[in-house]
Amino acid sequence: MAIAIAVTRERREGETRCAATPETVKKLLALGASVTVESGTGAGSSISDADYEAAGAKVTSDLAAVLAGADVLLKVRGPTASETSALKSGTVVVGMLDAYRDKATVDALKGQGASAFAMEFVPRITRAQVMDVLSSQANLAGYRAVIEAAHTYGRGFPMMMTAAGTVAAAKVFVMGAGVAGLQAIATARRLGAVVTATDVRPAAKEQVESLGAKFVAVEDEEFKAAETAGGYAKQMSAEYQAKQAELTASHIVKQDVVITTALIPGRAAPVLVTAAHVASMKAGSVIVDLAVEAGGNVEGSKPDQIATTANGVKIVGWNNMAGRIAADASALYARNLVAFVGLMVKDGVLAIDLEDEILKAAMVTHQGQVVHEGLGG
Repeated sequence: MAIAIAVTRERREGETRCAATPETVKKLLALGASVTVESGTGAGSSISDADYEAAGAKVTSDLAAVLAGADVLLKVRGPTASETSALKSGTVVVGMLDAYRDKATVDALKGQGASAFAMEFVPRITRAQVMDVLSSQANLAGYRAVIEAAHTYGRGFPMMMTAAGTVAAAKVFVMGAGVAGLQAIATARRLGAVVTATDVRPAAKEQVESLGAKFVAVEDEEFKAAETAGGYAKQMSAEYQAKQAELTASHIVKQDVVITTALIPGRAAPVLVTAAHVASMKAGSVIVDLAVEAGGNVEGSKPDQIATTANGVKIVGWNNMAGRIAADASALYARNLVAFVGLMVKDGVLAIDLEDEILKAAMVTHQGQVVHEGLGG
């Protein structure tokens, strides 16, 4: 009997993406699965029900029927309580579960006996690159952050010489040179801005400079060892943070646009831009906080708002920046999911290898237990 894969409409506020596209429906069918899509699933990404049907999926508005028969449920965000309660025991749930912060969803999946996988836990190893949702979504978020900044800034980014005089290029400072930051640098450069960037990881310097931006950081001995084996930034000492803050303060006062991208898995986002930094910037400057959902890199940033400070600085705090370019974000995310699901299907049958390093790293709940070591059982 074919594996029954269900894709339901996203019910979390502000989520425009979807977990399958017509392209990936065809790929799932090729694995030997059947695919049922809830009506309206693709609306935020300009995908119609007819598009899914043309790809071979069954489309229905009967959510209970979709979930009750599902062997696998594909989601962008974690399922809501009403969705989880409709699943049969043993259903495989795959999505970005926000497992460190959303304990309620993890507990509900555990209680329902689901085998749940958090795509944000997929390890950053060569074999898993095609499943790396953090990178695929951060890439688009970095691009969109610059577009949002340019829109909010109200001035041009490139230097323009006209008969009426010269318009100076915007000065853009990107804080954090991971996937999102590097794409922000590249996009700001394409728009003609003068770009500087900072990061605590030594490897970032060469990457930043290769994109035509100037690297700004305190390059001491601690800096040289500031990267984990997984490629993430380490938590820096208070002494280093103080030195970096002093450098940042002297640099940020000259900037027109600041984009912050720093995230530490399992922890609140580090504060990079203080109220004092913001107060030092000139009126009309723009800050985009890409970490606002994790507490924010910027003092004064507010989720899903553009906050204007007393000195006229605008702080953009849109949640789900990738979702503001939903069609592309859905396309990439859905491909990540197909690759991941492919690990669990053998000869058209669902076969989860608990010793597979990717599946093992991403599994959150199984057989009524929380099994991810970082979540404390």
